[in-house]
Amino acid sequence: MGNILLITRRELGTYFNSVVAYIVVILFLVITGALFWLNFFQEISVVSLRAFFSQAPLFLAFFAPAITMGLLASEKRSGTLELLMTMPVSDLQIVVGKFLAAVVLLGVVFLMTLPYPLTLSMLGELDWGAVGAGYIGLMLLGATYAAVGVMASSFTRDQVVAILVAFSICFFLYLVDQLVGPASGAAVRAAEYLSTSYHFENIARGVVDARDVFYYLSVMGVSLGVATLSVGARRW
Repeated sequence: MGNILLITRRELGTYFNSVVAYIVVILFLVITGALFWLNFFQEISVVSLRAFFSQAPLFLAFFAPAITMGLLASEKRSGTLELLMTMPVSDLQIVVGKFLAAVVLLGVVFLMTLPYPLTLSMLGELDWGAVGAGYIGLMLLGATYAAVGVMASSFTRDQVVAILVAFSICFFLYLVDQLVGPASGAAVRAAEYLSTSYHFENIARGVVDARDVFYYLSVMGVSLGVATLSVGARRW
């Protein structure tokens, strides 16, 4: 565990010393903030964060790959990954440490959006249970996209390729339940189960179902497992 935390601290230091990370975070906050206030003035009588929670998952499909694209790809390109692998750390510890750094950064960004519900609570009675469930959903969704981003970053040494691969996978998972059209039956149920947005909508309604949590943890586990195998392949 100590090695994982050490790698996490190292990556967080890299994040907060990087101009790119600040640009990506500011863009996310500006876009989601602008949309929140636009909806706020259009539906000022509705004391709810439904509009924010319905839009944020789409932006996370862009944002999470942007903050994870260089976690392993840049290390491969610079040759520092090989140096890291000579130290007494396992492939899994490297992957998990970098993943946790991305999750912490996501958590910091979500904390910066707390003025939205606080503002609404001053105007009327806000359902804090639904708000809390929505933020839990955002963390699970963001962590899932971050895991996919780490996996994509482990495949290549080119950050542009990494972000394109991660975004393609995240965007597919976001839209998959809408791609089956008006069909019914097993195809629809399978598409819904694969869809990150479908599971997020369930949680955002205020109900944190174990099945939805299990889905996100499963995608994280598979993505990080594949990333660990990809990193381990460089030892041979």
